[in-house]
Amino acid sequence: MEPQILYTEKQLFTHWWFWLIVIGINVLFVVGNYQQVLCGKPFGDHPMSDNGLLFGFGITLAVTYLLINIRLETIIKSDGVYVRFFPIHIAFKKYSWERLDKIFVRHYKPIPEYGGWGLRYGIFGNGIAYNIKGNQGLQLIFTDGTKLLIGTQNPEEINRILHAIDAIKSKTTE
Repeated sequence: MEPQILYTEKQLFTHWWFWLIVIGINVLFVVGNYQQVLCGKPFGDHPMSDNGLLFGFGITLAVTYLLINIRLETIIKSDGVYVRFFPIHIAFKKYSWERLDKIFVRHYKPIPEYGGWGLRYGIFGNGIAYNIKGNQGLQLIFTDGTKLLIGTQNPEEINRILHAIDAIKSKTTE
């Protein structure tokens, strides 16, 4: 029998300042390729070769495509927590309730604790973080003491689900 889905969240990378930089770099390569490759007029004081400019544009487009597709997906099911930080994780990683010592929602400081957003390894024993934006996360502490923080934009909803799961667990152990 398939475990019941209790919660699902999908986050995309939507920092406007970051996208402004990415779009600016893409526009620069479009203008450079148009001016140098199509019009035959060197782009800049020390222009690179046409092939180098085309290659750079291809790499920029590929990285932009990758950034557009970055997403953090969290699913809480009756049998555990599932997380996928695409495209780093193709499939969901499952963390069963039996492997967890503690699970709770907490406020965190992305830069001091983890060095920013993304797939991060925390300093000073904070563990690993998967986060896209914000400063709220679902903290998992495993029975072996390792930690994983999963960023969320819906801390109240996750808290409600965790309390419901706790109530279900306590009824089944009585």
